[in-house]
Amino acid sequence: MGNRLFVGNLSFSTTEGDVLDLFKQAGNVTNCELIMDRATNRSRGFAFVEMGSQEEAAKAIEMHHGKEFQGRTLTVNEARPREERPRNNFGGGHRGDRGGRRNFDRDRR
Repeated sequence: MGNRLFVGNLSFSTTEGDVLDLFKQAGNVTNCELIMDRATNRSRGFAFVEMGSQEEAAKAIEMHHGKEFQGRTLTVNEARPREERPRNNFGGGHRGDRGGRRNFDRDRR
């Protein structure tokens, strides 16, 4: 078991400080990262917390998994390694015969 924990089902109003204070109850927190949406700058409802030791991480899971925090039932478990995903091009690409100005004009006749 590792020291890094996934904390899910957080309220969107939860702050990083709230999460940090909660997990300090289980031991030494070496890192706390509340994940934010880039577009809206709002919480995405989950965080990653790194505890000082594996024992403290296990204690944090035992203390907080399935427990209510700010009106939500928390999911707390060991974080999985991040999966490598291909970068999205966002360049549009080929759309075939769907969409575009050409079809709009043809359909208006």
